[in-house]
Amino acid sequence: MNFDFTPEQQQLRRSVREFAAREIAPHVMEWDEAQTFPLGVIRQCGELGYMGSIFPEEYGGAGLTYIDYCIILEELARVDMSVALIVAAHTSLCSNHIYLAGTEEQKQRYLPKLATGEWIGCWSLTEPEAGSDAGGTRSSALFDDGVWIVNGGKTFTTNAHYADVCVGMAVTDRKQGSHGISAFLFEKDTPGFRVGKKENKMGCRASATGEVLFEGCRLAPSQLLGKVGEGFVDALRVLDGGRISIAALSIGTAQGAYDAALRYSQQRRQFGRYISEFQAIQHKLADMATSLEASRWLNYRAASLKDAGRRVTQESAMAKLFASEAAVRICEEAVQIHGGYGYIKDYPVEKFYRDVKLMTIGEGTSEIQRMVIARQLLKD
Repeated sequence: MNFDFTPEQQQLRRSVREFAAREIAPHVMEWDEAQTFPLGVIRQCGELGYMGSIFPEEYGGAGLTYIDYCIILEELARVDMSVALIVAAHTSLCSNHIYLAGTEEQKQRYLPKLATGEWIGCWSLTEPEAGSDAGGTRSSALFDDGVWIVNGGKTFTTNAHYADVCVGMAVTDRKQGSHGISAFLFEKDTPGFRVGKKENKMGCRASATGEVLFEGCRLAPSQLLGKVGEGFVDALRVLDGGRISIAALSIGTAQGAYDAALRYSQQRRQFGRYISEFQAIQHKLADMATSLEASRWLNYRAASLKDAGRRVTQESAMAKLFASEAAVRICEEAVQIHGGYGYIKDYPVEKFYRDVKLMTIGEGTSEIQRMVIARQLLKD
C-alpha cells in the first residue's frame, strides 16, 4: 500500500490552504457572530473547482478523486467548518445524488451549474418526525393528470436558504415502506416550493440550515430523480460517499484545533516554563496527534475504495464514526490546553469545539453508524 501523496495532491493541499488563509481566515469570527452566509467565497470555491471536484469534466467538474476531495474539505474545515460544510452538502449530497441517479438530461441540465458554483444545491431527507428513522417520511407525492403533486416539509437542510435546486424525498407508495420513497428535483422558483425557518445553531453558524416546504408543488415527470420508489435506496448510496466527507470535515476541524493547541502550548508560560514542557500537556498532544492520524488514514482507505468503485457502506461508516468522535475529543482537549483562554472567542479553539459536535450527529448519528457497521459485519 502506498501512503504517499502525489505531487499533484501536495500542490492541491498547498493551494487550498493558501486560499483558506487568504480568503476565509480573516472573516471567520465575523461570519460566525453575524451568521453570514459567505456567498462570495462559495462562488470562488466554484471557480476553483472545489464545488464539483468529484465529477467528470464533461459535467463541468474537476475530475478529481475522493482522496483529493477529502484534502479540499480538510483544508477548508481547518480554517472554518461552515465553509467546508456548505461545499460538502452541495457536492456529496445534492450534486452527487443527481450524478448517481439522474438521467443524462438531468445531469446535463444541473451538474455544470452546480459543479462550477453558478448554482448552489441542497438535499432534503430529514423531517421533524423522521430523523434517524428516515423511512418514516411523511412528505407525499401523488401522480395526477400527468404531474407529480408534492406536499410536506423538511428540516435541517444545509444550504436551504441559498439553494437554486433542492433534491427532496417524498412518499409515492406508503405501502412499500422505504421502497415507496422517491426523490424529486425542485428548482427554487417552483410554485409551492419555499424555505421556512432558518435555525439558530450552536456551531457552523455561517452555514445556513433550515426548513424547505412543499405546498402543492406541481412537478413534471422529468423532475423525478431516479426510479419511482428508489429515492431512499439511492439516498443510502449517496450517504456512503457523504460520510467520507463528514469524516474529512471532522479531521480538518480537529487538525485546526490541534495546530492551535500545539502553538499555544509552545507560547504559554506557567511556573516559569512553557506548558509544552509539562508531561500532562505532552500526553494530551500525543493522544490528539495519534487520534488525528488514525482518523485520516481510516478515511483515506474508505476514499480509496470509493475511487476504485467498491461499495464502502461499512468503511465510510467506520471512518465517520471514528473521525467524528475523535475530533470532538481533540477539540475538547485543545480547549483544555488553553485553559480559561479556550473558553473565550479570542482564541479559535472555542469555535472549533462548538462546530465539531455536529459531526457526530449529521448524516447519521454515531448510534446509527454503529448500527450500520454491525449490520455489515453480521450480514454474512
